[in-house]
Amino acid sequence: MTKEQLDDIEARLQDNLLRLCLSFGMTGDVLLSSDDIDGKWKEFAPEFMADAVKNFNSYPEFTLACAAFAGMAVAKFWDEDWGRHHGEPYSVLLGSRGFDNMDDHIVADILGYEPGSAEAGALVSFMECLSQSAWDFIRHSAIEAGTADAFHMLARAARVMFRTGAGIELKRLGYRFQQVITNRFS
Repeated sequence: MTKEQLDDIEARLQDNLLRLCLSFGMTGDVLLSSDDIDGKWKEFAPEFMADAVKNFNSYPEFTLACAAFAGMAVAKFWDEDWGRHHGEPYSVLLGSRGFDNMDDHIVADILGYEPGSAEAGALVSFMECLSQSAWDFIRHSAIEAGTADAFHMLARAARVMFRTGAGIELKRLGYRFQQVITNRFS
């Protein structure tokens, strides 16, 4: 696949997930983002992808959901105190069992949801829905498993999930997109 083809697939996946998020009220019409948060993905991606490749064949939806939870965690760090958190290593996202309970760790220990609460359950259920949608998109993209294209597709899908998770958390934290109109007087 060419870079342009992968870019197109990534953009279509992002659009599909944004529509899903919008229909559930998890985002607005525009996915909120920050260069700081996007930059953290570039830093975390190599380690995340090493974990993702090991887990994807057995747990594709979980692996994709972890990317979204990681995005939520980074957005929370960004909002809370970026000066303190900008240097956090990837390992801070991992749970007591490493990648295996990354989701539970992020939901409870970083995002602050009470384990077993209705709020935590609703968030986890939505992430399951989101990751299932991403996985369905990947499966229908006709990319042969175990190929370089499959790896690149997984990397693109993980980045989309990370961005989507960050956008969801930024909305949850009260951020919103607002067009600024300037009035220039001559």
